[in-house]
Amino acid sequence: MNVFFLSLGCDKNLSDSEHMLKLLQDAGYEFTDEEEKADVAIVNTCAFIGDAKEESIAEILRLSSYKKTGKLKALVVTGCLSERYRNEILSELPEVDVAVGISAWDHVPEVVEEALRGKKAACFLEKERIPESRGRVLTTGGHYGYLKIAEGCNKHCSYCVIPKIRGRYRSIPMETLVAEAKEMADSGVRELILVAQETTVYGTDLYGKKMLPVLLEELSGIPDVHWIRLLYCYPEEITDELIRVIRDNEKVVPYLDLPIQHISDRILKSMRRSTTGKGIGETVRRLRKEIPGVALRTTLIAGYPGETEEEFESLLRFVRTARFDRLGVFAYSREEDTEAYHMHPQVPGHTKNRRKNALMKAERDVSKKKTALFVGKTMEVFVEGRVTGEDGVFVGRTYRDAPDVDGLVFFRSDADLMSGQFVRVRMTGAREYDLIGEMIE
Repeated sequence: MNVFFLSLGCDKNLSDSEHMLKLLQDAGYEFTDEEEKADVAIVNTCAFIGDAKEESIAEILRLSSYKKTGKLKALVVTGCLSERYRNEILSELPEVDVAVGISAWDHVPEVVEEALRGKKAACFLEKERIPESRGRVLTTGGHYGYLKIAEGCNKHCSYCVIPKIRGRYRSIPMETLVAEAKEMADSGVRELILVAQETTVYGTDLYGKKMLPVLLEELSGIPDVHWIRLLYCYPEEITDELIRVIRDNEKVVPYLDLPIQHISDRILKSMRRSTTGKGIGETVRRLRKEIPGVALRTTLIAGYPGETEEEFESLLRFVRTARFDRLGVFAYSREEDTEAYHMHPQVPGHTKNRRKNALMKAERDVSKKKTALFVGKTMEVFVEGRVTGEDGVFVGRTYRDAPDVDGLVFFRSDADLMSGQFVRVRMTGAREYDLIGEMIE
């Protein structure tokens, strides 16, 4: 039986998908990238914001057409859309044969068997259960991988539905993570990227204190791991010990993703964020002072309910003065089952998009100036692969660049390089987000 697997949404979802793929592989299934040849299609969905829900539903409906035009016998839906609408998904989307909840992905082989026997089924377990890992099939090319260190969230931000979908924050035991990281390294992974809804409070539920610095030290002891990268670090949770590890441990790259969302104290309070604009500014200055060369990434929300033009302008000024290395912006998405859904006034869609575009333009100006500063410098680059159609041109990433969301390095080399290698590249040019260079022999 051939399985076509589609993973949507975030890298945390991708981690779950890779574990499901291993279970299916062990159960004897084969995988195909050709949808029309699939006997089974599985969609691991996202439902974080409106656009993500629409994409998930569109893909489900698109794949269901292969029941008529292809070999498709069973359509399975897993992930956040399935969990969020567990009582409606099978009735509202009759094209779906099986719906699986976020805590039941380790039952995917069994439910696929049921679907192939023509049985409609739903598999939902206690939301706060964490399925046991039995290995994974890496889908990132095999040289970097996402290590999910916790599930769920306790923050309950007013705009976010994740705690209701994924439950309370649960850290995965350290020994489990180290064992999984070793398996990933044995499979060729050279860059570990640590992810969770919030990585900075790792361990508080299991060990009674923040244990991320200890976890980083443990993971850095794995010989074949060369880089360790941190995503989703709430600024108010960053400790002196974490700063020390990032600064002093040569395997932990000086890169932090700080999702601040806004800078207005009134908006931050309404969002139920436990920090202030002043606190965010102080954290940014402290990180740059304590960690030489640190690259800082953030995400913002444009058009949160009640956001005034003055509050937007203050956020725009902050983007220009804080000069984040990387930045992404979401137009606020009104989600049912959140506090912000009922807030008034809601900002019109055209205003949200205008503000989003203005913030991104400001960041492009910042990024263009910051990227230009690296011209003439030699940096370590993680090789991603060759540029198709360009002889002797490769693409890679510096420590400043997380996969898929940040910039790239395009460089020339006469060597026969392999993905996952680390090479020295002298930068000869710069674009808004990307660098151009030549490999140093």
